[in-house]
Amino acid sequence: MLREKAKKAIVGIGFAKTIEDLEVIRDPGCAVALCQRQPDRNVLEWLERLDSDRLPKARVILPPDRISEALEQICDISDTPECEERNQLIDDVTKLSKAFADLMKTAHIRLRFDVVKTNSCKKFHIDRITARLLCTYRGTGTQYGFSIDGPEPDHILTVPTGSPIVLRGSLWPETPKSGILHRSPPIEGTGEYRSVLVLDPIFDLEKEM
Repeated sequence: MLREKAKKAIVGIGFAKTIEDLEVIRDPGCAVALCQRQPDRNVLEWLERLDSDRLPKARVILPPDRISEALEQICDISDTPECEERNQLIDDVTKLSKAFADLMKTAHIRLRFDVVKTNSCKKFHIDRITARLLCTYRGTGTQYGFSIDGPEPDHILTVPTGSPIVLRGSLWPETPKSGILHRSPPIEGTGEYRSVLVLDPIFDLEKEM
């Protein structure tokens, strides 16, 4: 009985070679789409060397064609140094934003760049949204795992740094629910700083204003 219940409750993981392939999240048997790209090591190493107070920080709602310009301003405000690695970071986030907007068929997205040093969102959960894209550019990646009826997963997977992942939220129209939960890794007290990009689709702009 338990095995049959698990079979009905758990939906699988889709793997993408490129960010465009993240559309695998729309497959009926997929609740998580993980992009297995090779991240730019120069950008990741540059971010790792940056003082934490110079990492980009932001929370904005924009159409995808304004993301690049906004990121330039965000980096200036955050005192993120001008260099080729910064340009590459902006280019990568812009491409992710456009690909995610196309995937979700929305004209606006919420872009959030967080600098995390605490156990923020340390409990496993499913976000009350349609879907969310996460990409950790510095530090430990998002953790996720399978669970039935809400308890913490027995086996925890960690997304590689620099790899985008799209997770279905509780508002995604699916039956049965995926059974995949995620969390931010617990890092409080370790001295680690994470730089995390979060993208959400905005379907009703007036409601968000």
